Formats: sequence, structure tokens, C-alpha cells
Amino acid sequence: MPDGTDIPEEAEAASEGGVRPLASALKTLALLDHLSHSRRPVRLSVLSRELGAGRATIYQRLVTLMAAGWVEQTPEGQFRLTLRAARLSQAATEQAGLGDRTLSVLETLCAATGEAASLAVLEDGVPRIVQRVEPSGVLRVEMRVGAAMDLEGSASGRVLLAYLDPAKARRLAPGLDPAVLEEVRQSGHSISSGQTMEGIRAAAVPVFGHDGACAAALSLVAPAHRFAPDGWIKPLCAAARRLRAIMEGRPA
Repeated sequence: MPDGTDIPEEAEAASEGGVRPLASALKTLALLDHLSHSRRPVRLSVLSRELGAGRATIYQRLVTLMAAGWVEQTPEGQFRLTLRAARLSQAATEQAGLGDRTLSVLETLCAATGEAASLAVLEDGVPRIVQRVEPSGVLRVEMRVGAAMDLEGSASGRVLLAYLDPAKARRLAPGLDPAVLEEVRQSGHSISSGQTMEGIRAAAVPVFGHDGACAAALSLVAPAHRFAPDGWIKPLCAAARRLRAIMEGRPA
């Protein structure tokens, strides 16, 4: 396997923008991506209509993907992804987890606001930090990667609860008024209660994954005397959109 030291001149030129991507390859990969959004096998006629290309053209791309082992045809004549896609997904996670892939977005958010930025996911019913960036030269809020947060009182916890199935949310947080979660869904953000960590406040927004579900909560946290949610929501939402692009495999 190449170790990366003997890079062809063509590859070096591509890294500098000197080589264009293959249009035919991009279109074939776009078809692969399109298939990934369907929950069921798809007919050729449907793919042709949805992608706005002729059946013969789409079929040629499908044949290419089948030859490469990415797509298979069912006995009914429909097309679906093979399980190779699942192997690729696992490999992507092993090569770099969510925390590693999102670090640059959190660093940018932290630099823009001057406050600590955290990304949290729901793990066994508990919000847990998977990535965090602290600003330098300011009073810090000591929370580290892997730390658990209060589910009902933290801004991230409320965001993660708000986008769960209502029955599951009630089971996890029976003491939280459902109206609080409805307000989070309506506004698209959450503010911490201020009761779980004295002198600390936070604001959080949802980060949606490729399936449209809330995959994580992105937050900014600061000592109460610097708490300024009116100036935080816009950069938080912009960062959340970049994180969603990363989760969907699009340029952030």
C-alpha cells in the first residue's frame, strides 16, 4: 500500500486545483448518494425521473456501480445499495470519530464568540460532551470531553430531549414541563435553567444528521456575567449547519 511519499504529479496538481474531477464519476457517485436517501429499492424509471436523466444513462451508471459492488438489483428489477456501504460507514467512523471531524467548526465558533463551545450527544439517556474548545485568556468553565451534563437543566440536555419521541422524553425527564421542550422546538434553541451549575449559563441548538433527526447539541457556555444569548444564536446556528454538512459528507 502506498505510504504517501511517492505522490504522482497528477495527484499533486489535483491538490492545487490543477486537475478537474471526472464529470462522469461525479454523476455516478451522485446516483449512489441518491440511492442512500431511499428506504426501499428503487425502480429505474423512478431514478430517471428524480434525477432528470434518460433511462439508458441512469442504467449505465447503475451497471457501473453494480460492477464495483456498491449496488445490486432485486428479483423484482429494482435497485438498492449493497452492504458494502455499511462497511464504508463503519470505516469512516473508525478513521475519525465525530469529535475529531467537528473540531475545526468548534474552534471557529469559539474564536468568533470568545466563549467555550461544546458538542454533546445523548448516551444511555445522558448528555455527554464529545468535543469541546475553550477560549484562551478568559475565565474558563471547567467541563471536559466525556463529561456528563444535567439532562433537564442544561441547554444541551433540553435540546436533545426536545427532538426525541415525546414518550421517551417524558420517560427520561419526568420532572420537566413538556412546554419547555415545545418552546425549544418552536424557537430552535435552548437556554440553560441556571440551576445546575451556579454562575454558569449556556445556549444550545440542535445539530441534525443525514436522516433529519437531532444527532447532537451544539452549545456555548460562559460565566453568567458574560452570558449573551442574543449574540450567540446566529453563530451557533451557522456552526450547526456546517456540522450537519460534515455528517452528510458534504463540504462544511
